[in-house]
Amino acid sequence: MTSTNASAHVTDLASLRESAGKHLGYTEWAEMTQERVNQFADATDDHQFIHVDPEKAKSTPFGGTVAHGFLSLSLTASVGQQLMHVSDAKMAVNYGLDRVRFPAPLKVGARWRGGAEIVEVSEAGGGVQVKQRITIEAEGSEKPVCVADCLVRIYG
Repeated sequence: MTSTNASAHVTDLASLRESAGKHLGYTEWAEMTQERVNQFADATDDHQFIHVDPEKAKSTPFGGTVAHGFLSLSLTASVGQQLMHVSDAKMAVNYGLDRVRFPAPLKVGARWRGGAEIVEVSEAGGGVQVKQRITIEAEGSEKPVCVADCLVRIYG
């Protein structure tokens, strides 16, 4: 994993197992913008009004536009890369997800950040599989926006 974040948890493949159960901290806060939501809508052909029409979305329970759930989920890749650096990894690949939930919306204009915990580390296919529980939260929200158990395979 190729993070250069100074606050990233740094380890090597040999000692990665010792990191199981460790919370890796949080990313910096960032704003979810309408422009980013619109770009995601264009990339995925999902132009539902609650994402792309601020006027019409005002009349919904959200009170305005919200990020797609899958946009919130896509943020987990960056969060994992920012918060964990394996110094002798030659390659890391997304292997999939075990569980994903979207307990609260990520409203356009809200600030969000991600946190990560290493849940489990195991041998897998000539490398190491890491299960990271990544949580995306919105500032001021009681519930997280997205909680995902992400599987990453790391090879040295």
